[in-house]
Amino acid sequence: MKHALKIAFCAGLLASTAMTSAAMAQDQACPIKVGVLHSLSGSMAISETTLKDVMLMLIAEQNNKGGLLGCQIEPVVVDPASDWPLFAEKARELLTVQDVDVIFGAWTSVSRKSILPVIEELNGLLFYPVQYEGEESSKNVFYTGAAPNQQAIPATDYFLEELGVEKFALLGTDYVYPRTTNNILEAYLTSKGIANEDIFVNYTPFGHSDWSKIVSDVVALGADGKRVGVISTINGDANIGFYKELAAQGVSAADIPVIAFSVGEEELSGLDTTNLVGHLAAWNYFMSADTAENEAFIKTWHDFIGDDARVTNDPMEAHYIGFNMWVNAVTEAGTTDVDTVIDAMVGQTVPNLTGSTAEMLPNHHLTKPVLIGEILADGQFDIVSETDPVPGDAWTDYLPESAVLTSDWKDLGCGMYNTRTETCVQIKSNY
Repeated sequence: MKHALKIAFCAGLLASTAMTSAAMAQDQACPIKVGVLHSLSGSMAISETTLKDVMLMLIAEQNNKGGLLGCQIEPVVVDPASDWPLFAEKARELLTVQDVDVIFGAWTSVSRKSILPVIEELNGLLFYPVQYEGEESSKNVFYTGAAPNQQAIPATDYFLEELGVEKFALLGTDYVYPRTTNNILEAYLTSKGIANEDIFVNYTPFGHSDWSKIVSDVVALGADGKRVGVISTINGDANIGFYKELAAQGVSAADIPVIAFSVGEEELSGLDTTNLVGHLAAWNYFMSADTAENEAFIKTWHDFIGDDARVTNDPMEAHYIGFNMWVNAVTEAGTTDVDTVIDAMVGQTVPNLTGSTAEMLPNHHLTKPVLIGEILADGQFDIVSETDPVPGDAWTDYLPESAVLTSDWKDLGCGMYNTRTETCVQIKSNY
């Protein structure tokens, strides 16, 4: 009798939940608006324009399936023009004037941190698709790119363990992502026994073009016979000049290997890669991944864009995963209400494009495999190393002040929980 009552109660609860979701869906305002916040001009357009295009593709695909909650999805595209304060203005415009339900966007960490105060003040929702430095966890952001333990640390291990690199040149663009990532890497390398004098760090402005002295300085590091490797957090079109200067000075991957965190297929498509063969990149996806899911994604992309020469890349996959998780969460919640969708996002799973499954964790980061690829002459990558999916860490283990922190928005309701004091540190973004 108790068993029957329990079944009846559960059935009633499920029916009630279904009716509630259906009622919420009926109240949904149409169209559902998706903000697309990527630079279409300026130094970052080389990387971000494609992310705008893939968002339009994903939205068109979903509309062809019937839309979402009985509504069509309307993309609202704005151009923050590689101007970091303008990202905040455009985010505010999207949320208050355009009344979007969610925003997909940003590339650099400085642009994301410009958006953060706005997205938190107005209780918006941001999906951020690019590798970043960690040391952050906002309730209003889902980080679908790699944290340092899903890219920077494994890449450094590859240099140490597979290539026998003994001296490290950490070259980055001068903003928060390279500086924080390199702080983590310096601490990590020191823990691995690399001497401070064997770590060279250099930062350059966005759009930097004269690389002759820096490349010469890197070459000079190896004068004592120790093997030198470059870890590159150079962003945007500055990469073009850097790789050209390597070739001009006759530096091959056999001499000084470079592993990059912001160079993928899109950036290489504008370069003569003949002299770059063998240099490396660390991502969580490469276009050359041999899976049925990736083959279908590439075909859809080429059909949508009308150009079989257009490449795919890692941040595109991050948008693919993030958008599909958001669609699933909205469908499950029966509404685009931000707080309800945030709750429904944790635990969402989507097949990634490399053969495993992405899961959204309580710290608003994904599980992601780590891939190392060698540049080929055609601008594609030969995948030379691949891991099982790695859970993303919001806070690094290699900085003392961060090692005691954890993020858990599901059970702890906190993105900066001190495990030593068992207290939640609440810090509002004020970048």
